[in-house]
Amino acid sequence: MMGRQPGIEQHHTASTTVSDIIISELEKWGITFVFGIPGGSSLGLVDAIRRNSTMRYIVVRHEQAAAFAASAYNKLTGKIAVCLTIAGPGATNLATGLYDAKEDSASVLSLNGQVKAQYVGPGGFQEIDQDAFFRPITIFNNTIYEKQKALKIITMALKYALFKKGVAQVSIPNDLQKESLEIDCCEREMRITTQNIIPEDQEIERAATAINQAKKPVILVGWGAYESAATVLKIAQKIKAPIITTFRAKGILPEQNEWVLGILGDVGSPYTRSMVNASDLLLTFGVGFSKRTNVPFGKPLIQVDIDPIKLGKYPFQVALLGNCNLVLPRLYEKLTIKTDLTSYNEMKEMKQKWSAQLEKEADSQAAPLRPPYIMKVLSETLPEDAIITIDVGENGWWFGRNFVMKKQRFAMSGYLATMGFGLPAALAAKLAYPEKTVVCITGDGGFSMAMADFVTAVKYQLPMVVVVLNNKKLAMIELEQRVEQFPPFGVDLLNPDFAMYATACGGKGFTVSKTTDLKTTVEKAIALNTPSIIDVNTDPKRF
Repeated sequence: MMGRQPGIEQHHTASTTVSDIIISELEKWGITFVFGIPGGSSLGLVDAIRRNSTMRYIVVRHEQAAAFAASAYNKLTGKIAVCLTIAGPGATNLATGLYDAKEDSASVLSLNGQVKAQYVGPGGFQEIDQDAFFRPITIFNNTIYEKQKALKIITMALKYALFKKGVAQVSIPNDLQKESLEIDCCEREMRITTQNIIPEDQEIERAATAINQAKKPVILVGWGAYESAATVLKIAQKIKAPIITTFRAKGILPEQNEWVLGILGDVGSPYTRSMVNASDLLLTFGVGFSKRTNVPFGKPLIQVDIDPIKLGKYPFQVALLGNCNLVLPRLYEKLTIKTDLTSYNEMKEMKQKWSAQLEKEADSQAAPLRPPYIMKVLSETLPEDAIITIDVGENGWWFGRNFVMKKQRFAMSGYLATMGFGLPAALAAKLAYPEKTVVCITGDGGFSMAMADFVTAVKYQLPMVVVVLNNKKLAMIELEQRVEQFPPFGVDLLNPDFAMYATACGGKGFTVSKTTDLKTTVEKAIALNTPSIIDVNTDPKRF
């Protein structure tokens, strides 16, 4: 008969363990969701979650999905979710999803098991130098070697993740997880509940003066101003300035709103570009200045952002460091009401032309179905308060260009632009907003990277609709090859029957090949209130 392993007797008799203290602290910070896969080097933490009635451990089928889900959860809610995996391969599998969080400034805490402390060194099973591995990805990165430091390190990690907006990683050796620990023996960092930053009044005055003197100002809104939509609209109405958004800020206001012209950048219309180029002042609120947005260099700028690193990425006239939701109301108060409707009338005419163009592209007679038509039907059919997650590739391009947002919210992989994001993000969306309709719009390439976790939606009874634009190609890559005058190569996909796959997983599957079937199929899938896949045969030659 085998004896107990070192440390096992201790966690059986301890009133509280290191793992209990860690998980209890996460609960106190309002964290309720942990995504991951259990394993030998994380069992103490996993069992502490089991014994905590508040925490939910969502077991996925690949650690990358855990990191994507945690990243998406923060993008949609502003709250932290946790990844929890094992040492070595579990930790390395998180990398792409955590890099997505890093690039998009999403707050995520990654907890990783580590080999027993006495075995650290060459030849350890599933051992890697996790501190070194995670260093390029994280804004906080540490391993707990002393149990009395456990609470301090965890609270430090949470503070860094929240206030520096990025990934914090903490590794915990397997044996240490199970050691007894009383909370009175622990140091800790205190929680900070606000991050209210407001520039000096004289700087706001300077910005207001520049805006009041401008003849053709244009407002460019980014993700950092997403919670300030009402104030952005008030500013636009007061100074008679068009509102243009980045791709990530799509839907900050209903796109049918008379003051919203559309997206600036690769997926935007030529009219937004011409309006920005003709402006004499750009008001950039929470804008990250992605190359895909391509803000014209040298244009006079009023910049508002809470991230000091983003201030000055482009030469500015006035830069205001602070929260958009605090700065913009103060700026609004100092603006002069304008009556010149020249820009408004130009924008109105541009909107009409762009809407006509999108309507023309949505050919209901084409077979296979063309993506513009698919986006038109989805725009008209999805509930106004739906949560939409999108993948990277042609499907995301068409969503950005042709889907007309109402009051929906959406999540995407922004700067990293990684395929496979859509489905794990939909899991997070449904957990965050169980009362809302969740729809994942993805391509056959992106979906097949993550499709194993459709069964996770079934397991946890997370109703959602996954719309797969199936053109049997990596179509965006093929386009890039053609643009660079390479012959298409390596882009053809051999796909399974995605509808049958949904059924095999315990969900519902539909196949759509005719335009007349799309709307009714989407409506039926939503009404079923169960995990569903709609396999839509699309045109690979959309241009």
